Amino acid sequence: MTPNGAIIVTLVIVAGALLARDPASLAVIAAVALILAFASRRPIGRALLWSAGIVLPLAAFMALVWVGIVGRAPHEIAAGHEGSRAAAAAYAALVCLRLFAIAFAIQALFLHFAGWTPLGFVRALTAPAIAKKLLVLTLSLIETILHAIDRARTALIAGGIITRRFSWRNLRHGWLLVQTVWLTVVVIAIGRTRDKWPIEGTLTRLDGTLHAAAPRLATADLAWGIAGLAGLIAAIGLR
Repeated sequence: MTPNGAIIVTLVIVAGALLARDPASLAVIAAVALILAFASRRPIGRALLWSAGIVLPLAAFMALVWVGIVGRAPHEIAAGHEGSRAAAAAYAALVCLRLFAIAFAIQALFLHFAGWTPLGFVRALTAPAIAKKLLVLTLSLIETILHAIDRARTALIAGGIITRRFSWRNLRHGWLLVQTVWLTVVVIAIGRTRDKWPIEGTLTRLDGTLHAAAPRLATADLAWGIAGLAGLIAAIGLR
């Protein structure tokens, strides 16, 4: 599977998850995403845990608001019905399952290219050169953000503003940590764009590196595209 085909298939799965309006439709989309993940021939446990970790905060929030406080689903409120907590729970579960299917589809895409470098993946995409260059430069800032988080946390711990472990002080000064991380990221990013990249000739090197022609769609891309479209049609048909 080529990066172009993998992105197309993932977008089709995401569209199916967004259009699905009942558990049966979402089950079809989730099954396609699961088959796509298994086809990578890599362990999928970490992808499942990552997707679940994305959904759990939303699930807790929706359970608190819709089930605990409101006690009715949005469609019951719109229709003026008395409603029930069971319907609210079903609504919250549907939204969370939709997010899980989308997150897992993206993780399934990553599994297929786990052995690739980000530069190699972007280079194989069919996209305008400026878009590929911006994508590479944006991805390069991820490490910068992680470094900024570590630097800001270390500085605030050394200054006695926050602690290493969970504490009430961390809750009170959490906004200071966010501000410090943001300012550190901005300073590092400005330093890279103004000094580091021009001195190293990064933009010129990227022009030559990303100039290679992207591969055409492979037979596997067409097969997975048909599978994704079948899932999308099934999700729409089950509405």
